[in-house]
Amino acid sequence: MKIRTGLGYDVHRLAPGQRLVLGGVEIPWSHGLIGWSDADVLLHAVMDALLGAAGLGDIGAHFPPGDPQYKGISSLKLLERVGGMLTNYGWKVGNIDVTVVAEQPKLRDHVPAMCHNIAKTLGVDPTDVNIKASTSEELGFIGREEGMAAWASALIEK
Repeated sequence: MKIRTGLGYDVHRLAPGQRLVLGGVEIPWSHGLIGWSDADVLLHAVMDALLGAAGLGDIGAHFPPGDPQYKGISSLKLLERVGGMLTNYGWKVGNIDVTVVAEQPKLRDHVPAMCHNIAKTLGVDPTDVNIKASTSEELGFIGREEGMAAWASALIEK
């Protein structure tokens, strides 16, 4: 058996009046993330971790910003495509671990739905997906509520 790991990171700016989508879950809040797709910082980090583990580059190479076909697209659809790429190369997801860093809103109540969305999209057991939420203790751009960041690690095997 061959095992590989990957690390993903993403950051997006916050703006009033935008939709906030994390892990494919729309979260009611006064601000949302700005991006070419739905700006789901959590799923973008997950995709980069998976692509990196498989040696397949990053999401910008596969889904370039500015390409009209990805304008406003659900990142769950992009994650589904990444899952298909892994399958085509013989890889299976072992587990995914994510940390989202945001001062507001509180995410704890949304974590089960986020884990479910990722697991369903990738065809893995929900226990193979772990999501944690943290703050930056009011430090930096995250602490000033100018943006959010996410780190993800993934283990894949064949």
